[in-house]
Amino acid sequence: MALTSSATLERIDSRVGTWSLLVAFLAVFLPFIIHNQFITGPLVNAALIIILFLGGLRSAAVLAIAPSLMALAGGLLLPIMAPLVPVIILSNLVFVGSIDYLYHRLSGAEPYWPAVICGAFFKFAFLFIVTKAVLKFLDQPKLEALASVMLSWPQLLSALLGGIIAYAVLKWLKRI
Repeated sequence: MALTSSATLERIDSRVGTWSLLVAFLAVFLPFIIHNQFITGPLVNAALIIILFLGGLRSAAVLAIAPSLMALAGGLLLPIMAPLVPVIILSNLVFVGSIDYLYHRLSGAEPYWPAVICGAFFKFAFLFIVTKAVLKFLDQPKLEALASVMLSWPQLLSALLGGIIAYAVLKWLKRI
């Protein structure tokens, strides 16, 4: 018995499949290669949104784990930031989960922008609040200074910029 039916293979758009693989590759390896949060952040957030719209919430949730781990392994996140990696991963899950939820429940002609803007704010708020709580518990002034810069307003900005990049790609792919 074949694992995939020919009907399933016929429904796969090769352009969408190619983009999905490319975007997933970028999201996983970009933080390992480029050590600039203002470049990597928007591109990773765009990748999360693109995969959400191409592969669904489950695919986006799986992808949400990898960039933070690669950023830590590749040096974008300093080793002192390791205790915050689970918080960053959870914020990515909040981001894609809230976008998915709102996109499918908002009425109107164009639910993309309200969903992405709210998702960006939810991600930012979650990351900001939980990071503050974790930092208070850890009581490491050096980590607090670094995290307060990296995990505050730049996260909101990179999520919003990622939404703009993703919109352009998804429009081109005719997925929104």
